[in-house]
Amino acid sequence: MKRVCVALAIALLCGAGSAYAQQTVFVVRHAERADAAAGSSPMMASDPDLSEAGKARARSLALALKDAKITAIYTTQYKRTRQTAEPLAAALGLQLSVVPAADLAGLIAKVKAGGNALVVGHSNTVGEIVAGLGVAEPVKLADDEYDNLLVVFAGEKPALVRLHFR
Repeated sequence: MKRVCVALAIALLCGAGSAYAQQTVFVVRHAERADAAAGSSPMMASDPDLSEAGKARARSLALALKDAKITAIYTTQYKRTRQTAEPLAAALGLQLSVVPAADLAGLIAKVKAGGNALVVGHSNTVGEIVAGLGVAEPVKLADDEYDNLLVVFAGEKPALVRLHFR
């Protein structure tokens, strides 16, 4: 009986160890743009900064993910994605990995290389990023949605958890 209990404990520990080693990818859309007034469509400046609300959201994201064991942060070349990720990068002592917005295949390959990661995309790329990570459930974001925190658990059958942050 004692051997069975020890074997069961070892099996549980090994299973728990591999579950903790599973890659987790956090995918968000950039925070609010400075050129988008509350309740209106963005004026589509080519590369706007974050608004004050966006900067606050970026700080909130950093607080939410500071203990998530993130080892890589990916953004596009646009200021709004970089500025969304910078508070977390500073808190963790990480450099941003900038991948061109049009290179989703390259981004997915880098993310899948391993380690927990944050990916900051755009309303029209977040769903494609999640799908590229193997999640079958479609994800769409409206132009005014900035609070989605999509958590992808990699593995044989990737799983998605959709959270919201302020």
